[in-house]
Amino acid sequence: MKPATWIVVLVKDFDSAKQRLSPAMGARSRRALARNNARLAVGAAAGADHVLVVTGSEEVAELAASWGADVLLEPREEGQNIAARRGIDRAVAGGAVAVLLLSSDLPLITEPAVRAMVSSAARFATPLVLAAPAIGRGGTNALYLRPPDAIGLHFGEESLAQFRADAEERGVRFELFESEALALDLDEPADLARVSRAV
Repeated sequence: MKPATWIVVLVKDFDSAKQRLSPAMGARSRRALARNNARLAVGAAAGADHVLVVTGSEEVAELAASWGADVLLEPREEGQNIAARRGIDRAVAGGAVAVLLLSSDLPLITEPAVRAMVSSAARFATPLVLAAPAIGRGGTNALYLRPPDAIGLHFGEESLAQFRADAEERGVRFELFESEALALDLDEPADLARVSRAV
């Protein structure tokens, strides 16, 4: 029996998501975009042993459940790192030996891309950190951890370098997973043009 890998999708409240896109999009459009991207992320994770959505929004929680995911409803939104920690703790309690933390604002994400990342991780010995870098800003759009507590959580500015440094300090193997489907996130208006070109 293969080890259990949980995919933990981190989803913000739709009304508060994508604020940095406000110069290019109105509130209603940003909300619709956030909802669609969340649906894409949960759908792309569907081939995992277990899919867990972590959110502080009851609306998101209800939708994620209707999409077939398990849900962890946070008492309040306290940032990506705390949400990720809560998801990891739930996954470990459920028997996970590996966790893939997945952003929910990846407009090009596909199930084959997510499956490929998990399959790529299987080529390396434990302990392992496998990171999918974001285009241009030093961020991290997906992070595979085996075991789930292999390193600390550093989502935010220049997170990729911080994850690498943490892994090196702990003697944990750190690898990059380059994927066009996972590299583009939607943070700023310029990203919308990138999506249009990619599509």
